[in-house]
Amino acid sequence: MKNVFNSYQMKDLKLENRISMAPMTRSRTIEGEIPTQMNAEYYAQRASSGLIISEATQISLQGQGYADTPGIYSKEQIEGWKLVTKAVHEKGGKIILQLWHVGRVSSSKVNGLQPIGPSALLAKDTQVYVFDTPTSKDATMLPVETPKAMDINDITQVIKEFKQASRNAIEAGFDGVEIHGANGYLLDQFLRSNSNKREDSYGGSKENRIKLLLEITKEVIDEIGADKTGVRLSPFIQFKDMEDPEILDTFMLAAKELNKLDMLYIHLCEADWDDAPQIPESFRKELRNTFKNTIIATGGYSLERANKVIEKDLVDIVGFGRYYIPNPDLVNRLKNNYPLSEIKDSHTLFGGRDEVGYSDYPSYK
Repeated sequence: MKNVFNSYQMKDLKLENRISMAPMTRSRTIEGEIPTQMNAEYYAQRASSGLIISEATQISLQGQGYADTPGIYSKEQIEGWKLVTKAVHEKGGKIILQLWHVGRVSSSKVNGLQPIGPSALLAKDTQVYVFDTPTSKDATMLPVETPKAMDINDITQVIKEFKQASRNAIEAGFDGVEIHGANGYLLDQFLRSNSNKREDSYGGSKENRIKLLLEITKEVIDEIGADKTGVRLSPFIQFKDMEDPEILDTFMLAAKELNKLDMLYIHLCEADWDDAPQIPESFRKELRNTFKNTIIATGGYSLERANKVIEKDLVDIVGFGRYYIPNPDLVNRLKNNYPLSEIKDSHTLFGGRDEVGYSDYPSYK
């Protein structure tokens, strides 16, 4: 019977198991949004995961929405990420970089720039954060600002940035990239009818609203190959003012078109809170019939639930997020039914200049 501990062949990548370390923003770079040796240690500790998908990484300064998140657009950032990929590969792991542009989910107080988005619509009840000092434990939450509606030059620039970022990721040693089209950020904003009110070829119909995602994906594939390109989408998540009655049909249309590109995978980001809506099995079956390559699912999975969707062949890989913070050896703990550690201090989840709450969690003894 198939389960999360089986090996898995994802095109050219041989994965030791079907467990993915999910992307988690931890805000622990140094000035210039540069990863360091501390980040390398953190990821290497978790390299027993079949696949690591990195924290969201901005493709440009304009694409940044939160303090101290890493970038992949400067030489210094590339060199910082080389520390991470080398450390993970030395442990036998595989790691993919998630490429991020937050769009309207930002503030000029974070990066000095007015946010941009498909339309000049404020994301209601949405905040981002900065830190008062480099050693602050508490983030200062800021309301997002009304974005500038992107013109064609802005759209062309973003496409170029995604393409360049994918090239930079391969230079940094990553095994591939994941285009972040989920969770209310830029590409998700284009996909949804409530955040995209454009009247040009990037707005209006579902076919128009998936256009930017497809153009970016094609450019990234042209740059680094379909076997190194994945996409993350979140049709059932509505936070950041993203409720759209058309999103499921739009998602499936996008999946159909992405399938034609023979790309590496679709990563389905699911709601992970206690009373979150459950994704119907009929949707999973439709996605499996629509997209022929690897499907990854992440969001509040237990080991039992993960094994169930894999056994039914609805999903190929299951991502675990929060469990990976205090359990660097999560695969070993799950496999041997060892107890799982808890997060010690929620203040250490985001931000910090030392290993406390980050790379100081021990493996099971």
